[in-house]
Amino acid sequence: MKKIVVVGGGAGGLELVTKLGQSFGKKNQAEVVLIDRSQTHIWKPLLHEVATGSLDINSDGLNYRAHAAKHHYQFQLGTLTDVNPEKKALTLDSLSDDMGHIVLPERTIEYDILVMAVGSISNDFGTLGVSDYCYFLDSHKQAERFQQALLNQFLRVHQEGQDAKLKLAIVGGGATGVELSAELFHVADMLKAYGMPEMSGKRVHVQLIEAGPRILPALPEHIASLATKELIRLGVTVSQGTRVTRAFDGGFETAEEDKIEADLMIWAAGVKAPDFVAKIEGFETTRNNQVLVKGTLQTTNFENIYVIGDCCACQQADGSFVPPRAQSAHQMASLVFNNIKASFLSEPLKEYVYKDYGSLVNLSRYSTVGSLMGNLMGGSMFIEGRIARFVYVSLYRLHLIAIHGWFKATVIMAAQKIGKVVKPKLKLH
Repeated sequence: MKKIVVVGGGAGGLELVTKLGQSFGKKNQAEVVLIDRSQTHIWKPLLHEVATGSLDINSDGLNYRAHAAKHHYQFQLGTLTDVNPEKKALTLDSLSDDMGHIVLPERTIEYDILVMAVGSISNDFGTLGVSDYCYFLDSHKQAERFQQALLNQFLRVHQEGQDAKLKLAIVGGGATGVELSAELFHVADMLKAYGMPEMSGKRVHVQLIEAGPRILPALPEHIASLATKELIRLGVTVSQGTRVTRAFDGGFETAEEDKIEADLMIWAAGVKAPDFVAKIEGFETTRNNQVLVKGTLQTTNFENIYVIGDCCACQQADGSFVPPRAQSAHQMASLVFNNIKASFLSEPLKEYVYKDYGSLVNLSRYSTVGSLMGNLMGGSMFIEGRIARFVYVSLYRLHLIAIHGWFKATVIMAAQKIGKVVKPKLKLH
């Protein structure tokens, strides 16, 4: 029996392993294993809501082990440190508890087919002080860590009186930085109902810092312009063409040697695949550690290793690379599933063609803007307001359907609606 190992339970990895389990694991045609360093899955585009407390990972997250039991695959908790393509084996780091006691030693897992879906992490470009003083939002644990610090700062500002303000600086004008900026004002306004009657968005100062000429560089310019106007209307200071050269305890320093003071600093500028990926012998990688693949999403040197999601460097016909988005991870997962299935039947493999369905940016309850259709009709259709918000929410619902099926996904969505009525609208602990 062949063993298929998927490393990384993000949007693409979890959808793929669900399909593999239902198709091969259920029929005992293959052993399917998912490896992830966390016990819980959360859709990555929602991490900014976890960071502000708008979303509770304990109620809205998915437990891998429980999901594995229902979808006929195995789950192993661990952090991948190395892959040996020649021996068809990978190494997982030892696992320790909070007291430093080793729970599991370093392990070696063999495979017949490997799918790398390890995602991406923030790229600080070696900027001095960033790793010491900034918060990152690469995982739900990092998001929860920031959420606790944010609650403490809100408490401080409330106790200090009406003249006190909370200063936050966010580096990176991509979707994460933009959506987080808006969500922070929304959360500050909601705290009025939870024992902080003097708190409001007016007591929050958010500065969004982008090194490029405009925020949202991956989206059409008119969408970025509209988002900029909306952020400024909320009270965000949008600093474009501003390059940060150093982070220190209490703020950032720019290339012009200006100081930007902040109580909390978030780094959301640029992404790269984890550093260990570039060290794997036989993998061809880009400067951002992404693994170069053929059109079939197999690595250039190993036909039994596939790569999907943010860690995948797939070149398109025009020479550009597929952008690291949830929709591309979803499409890649579908293709790799079909190609693994085809390989079992000795049928030819298909090549991946990225389909751009458009992009959306959700500015909390204030606005949602974006474009639909993308290259499907040779152009794009601009949308905003309620329609855009509906489409944005629908993307998450499609993800739930992919990993749970229609029936359970519908039940989960209904339960989430009920939960919003009976539970606090904010995570307050």
